[in-house]
Amino acid sequence: MKLTQTLFCAAALAAAAFGQAKEKPPAGGPPKAFTIPARETFTLKNGMKVSLVPYGTMPVAALSARIAFGNANESASEVWLSDLMWALMKEGAGKRNGIQLAEEAARLGGQLNAGAGLDSSQAGIQVLSEFAPDAVRLLADVLRRPTFPASELERLRADLLRRLTVELAQPQPLADQAFAKALYGDHPYGRVYPTEANLKSYTLEQVRRHFQANLGARRTHLYVVGRFPASLKQAISAAFEDWAPGPEVVRHPPRTTARHQFVLVDRPGAEQSTLRIGLPIAASPTHADYIPMVVADNLLGGSFGSRITANIREQKGYTYSPYSAVAVNYHSAYWYENADVTTKVTADSIKEIYAEINRLRQEPPPEEELQGIRAYTAGLFVLRNSSPRGIINQLSFVDTQGLPDSYLNSYVQKVNAVTRSDVQRLAETYLDPAKLVVVVVGDKAAIEGSLKAYK
Repeated sequence: MKLTQTLFCAAALAAAAFGQAKEKPPAGGPPKAFTIPARETFTLKNGMKVSLVPYGTMPVAALSARIAFGNANESASEVWLSDLMWALMKEGAGKRNGIQLAEEAARLGGQLNAGAGLDSSQAGIQVLSEFAPDAVRLLADVLRRPTFPASELERLRADLLRRLTVELAQPQPLADQAFAKALYGDHPYGRVYPTEANLKSYTLEQVRRHFQANLGARRTHLYVVGRFPASLKQAISAAFEDWAPGPEVVRHPPRTTARHQFVLVDRPGAEQSTLRIGLPIAASPTHADYIPMVVADNLLGGSFGSRITANIREQKGYTYSPYSAVAVNYHSAYWYENADVTTKVTADSIKEIYAEINRLRQEPPPEEELQGIRAYTAGLFVLRNSSPRGIINQLSFVDTQGLPDSYLNSYVQKVNAVTRSDVQRLAETYLDPAKLVVVVVGDKAAIEGSLKAYK
């Protein structure tokens, strides 16, 4: 048979197969209950909390100290001071310099990591089980006895200045900055980036004062998950029990009001527009609507099979990787949709996002669609709890938010209880198109005229 005939036959067979109805996969079984491994939690005399979780069969242990302070504890003139402080803390502690700290971590089978987050900071390492007590002592040095070597200050400051320059040259960080400012104003959550002048002004003495003002036993919770020797408990007490209690935990959750705002950040000549569309919502993790809202978001825009993704990616080809999420901080939450779209379809993309929100507000989703999203949400949660570090993240989440462990053990059950009417109600309650914040980073001259409806 000639090559052309072979290709023709293959194409004909493929076309015939494509025209046939797809065979449905077999129905899944009933959802299984999920239980997070039990933990032992105790408190040292100085107020430091410790949680130990035996988990898995691999001879490894993950250790992470979560400290209840972060960038949200910085003043307006101290943004990223915590980042500089943590970078310096890895450059020398106890009797070791930065190279020696890294070498010791490698000897234990891991790599030391430490840094600031918005509401909490962390220092941690994953090591071979037999070395877990040594890892505890290493973390104690870093947390309690940093040397803050003056010789490393300018190098680390230069790293942060370079990071600032690189990030603010990209549309996504510019959109994040404008969106945070619109949601939170002058609250620390609204301050994503420092000024260059502020970064250049930070002194070693300022870093030391920041450390003294924020680190201590009462703000620290040490998590250990994996396989570890029975002597670990004694090692933790010996390494930390004489640490000064330090400051109490201080939180300043924002007071937000959903209101429409439009922000256009000009990037002349940009071939794409970066969109951030969203608003603060009351469904924070302590609210009964939080888990159902995560399900609703995954259906709307938070999964690859979501409606917004199907609309502006698969059907229209406006963008490659849009996504949405219910983002949470301490006792606060917001919903947002992200997308990088071709400049000429900027307004059309926003229109379609609004249309999908309105469609969900007006009619409940089909049960078959919701069933798939429930399975996706439950499966993703279980996957996130399938490693020592994942379990630490989940336990730290419930502890930071003030939730009981039963929150994690009932999560899958609550996901599977979400109904079609729940999803519609949540969209009606929280996703009011008239109150959306719309941030666009793009070529102002090319797109401003088409965006008048969203100002």
